[in-house]
Amino acid sequence: MKRIAMIGMPNTGKSTLFNRLTGSHAKVGNWPGLTVELLSARLPIGDQLVQLVDLPGIYDLDGYSDDERVVTRFLDEVKLDALLFVMNASQTLRQQQLLAQLLQRADTLGLPVVLAFNMLDEASALGIRIDSEAIAAGLGLPTCLLSAKYGQGTERLLPALRAALQTGAQNLTPSDPAGFDTARFERIMQSSIDVPALASHQLTERLDRVLLHPLFGLPIFFGVMFGLFQLVFTLGKPLQDALAWGFGELRSAALEPLLSTLLSTLPAALQSSLLQGFLLDGLYNGLSTVASFVPLIVLFFLFMGMVEDAGYLSRAAFLMDGLMARFGLDGRSFVMLLMGFGCNVPALMGTRVIRSRGLRLLTMLVIPFSLCSARMQVFVFFIAILFSPSSGPLVLFSLYLFGILSAVLTSLLFKRQLVNNEAFVLEMPPYRFPTLRQMLLRGWSEVGHFLKRATRFIIAGVTAVWLLTHFPADAAPGSLDTWAGQLGSLLDPLMRPLGIDPMLTIALMFGFIAKEIVIGSLAVIYNQEGSALSATIAQQIDAIQAYSFMLFTLIYTPCLSTVATLQAESKSLRFTVMAVLWPLLLAWLASFVFYQLARLLTS
Repeated sequence: MKRIAMIGMPNTGKSTLFNRLTGSHAKVGNWPGLTVELLSARLPIGDQLVQLVDLPGIYDLDGYSDDERVVTRFLDEVKLDALLFVMNASQTLRQQQLLAQLLQRADTLGLPVVLAFNMLDEASALGIRIDSEAIAAGLGLPTCLLSAKYGQGTERLLPALRAALQTGAQNLTPSDPAGFDTARFERIMQSSIDVPALASHQLTERLDRVLLHPLFGLPIFFGVMFGLFQLVFTLGKPLQDALAWGFGELRSAALEPLLSTLLSTLPAALQSSLLQGFLLDGLYNGLSTVASFVPLIVLFFLFMGMVEDAGYLSRAAFLMDGLMARFGLDGRSFVMLLMGFGCNVPALMGTRVIRSRGLRLLTMLVIPFSLCSARMQVFVFFIAILFSPSSGPLVLFSLYLFGILSAVLTSLLFKRQLVNNEAFVLEMPPYRFPTLRQMLLRGWSEVGHFLKRATRFIIAGVTAVWLLTHFPADAAPGSLDTWAGQLGSLLDPLMRPLGIDPMLTIALMFGFIAKEIVIGSLAVIYNQEGSALSATIAQQIDAIQAYSFMLFTLIYTPCLSTVATLQAESKSLRFTVMAVLWPLLLAWLASFVFYQLARLLTS
């Protein structure tokens, strides 16, 4: 199968174009450094199937960041049949050096290049005119003008790629193939692209006067985030309740009678109540309780995706840079923290754009404090049970702030060991409102990620919880006499000062595998689901205990996949061990101080 690599600077819409061409669900965002993995998908071109690879966005083929090294190593070591260079049509001048470097590399490797000017809608709005035919004739490059966001012009790109694959490498210059005629290249680009002297993003400039205001910028940002949490609760809680009710009705009306009928057909030796309990009280209760939170996850990422794709997170990085610098971090570190809202794993991989190893390790150390989607399920569950609808968003927002505070404290403690020696440079893209298609793809992508983790971790997790809470066979299910109860009792002297009882301790232990297991394990531990589970927990713990538990869940040891990524990205066992033990200690201290103070103040 032939292979085409897609290359370009950050913020040129490569991932959007990748999704548009392949129908894939690569993560799309409007700030640099988002694409950090070598995403690939099969793409039909004419009568053949081609592998299209989306390389990380880079600024320089001679650069030294991890992403730049990934790209250059890929170009040198992987057999390619063509290159697709994607340019932001509204920012052509600053990207010409990278294009020139790529043409030189392609000339050396004997690879054909197709040039795509993306974001044509923005360029047209600014009055920028690009003569694609002149560029194609002058450089010998198939050249296309398109807007991947709206699907304009993409139909001309596939024939161009097909022609490049058929004809092979072009002679890009009339000079010696071993050298590149830079002066001729610049003349052709300059004469073929007309940029008005007054071209500017007026709306962006007007918004930035307010949103980047030195006094009001940060309060506005935190207000936007609080509003996002409010919307998630207001719209998502009724949907979550309806789904939980539906799962309960499905069990009582269909699954229980069906399972009883099926078991009655089996030999007497196999008609065990233990098997029925495992299937219904174990697997079904655990999975249905977790699945009931899918509407909240979808809404959260739809709204977060709108903020991200609009370009506002780049502004947040700019606003936070001065403050973060005091803690040994910079604006990019804050961006990675925000990336961690989806999942800590891609956020950790996103640190590859940071060249300073000290800053990168420090950023990796603080990312797991982000309020990821898996933790959010736990928080929404307890908030819905023990807090009023009016106070719920405030409680969730306070946990968001606690995550940032934990990251700040950690960076203050470790910044002398992990020193940053790199200046902060971040591209500020114009504001863009994402299309409905982009928003739906984002929501579906997150649901797919959630379901993938469900099949990988949650089934195994709730199965293990059920076994531990139902054995030995002579112990009452869910009691302290079971294996799980014995483990919880063993840790009780350590966790009781935090207001966390043995049952909640068991859930935390399984949360180390994946935080998604926490809610499912509670359903198995208490042998209940839906409103019955909520009522039981509300009777056994109060709001102070619930907040202490959520605080511990927010801060303590990262999940297993995050730990594996920390090891893979840092290549340091010592750092990985520290990244596991420090949050565990911090979580205990934070929950202890909160719980003891809260009890003292309310006594």
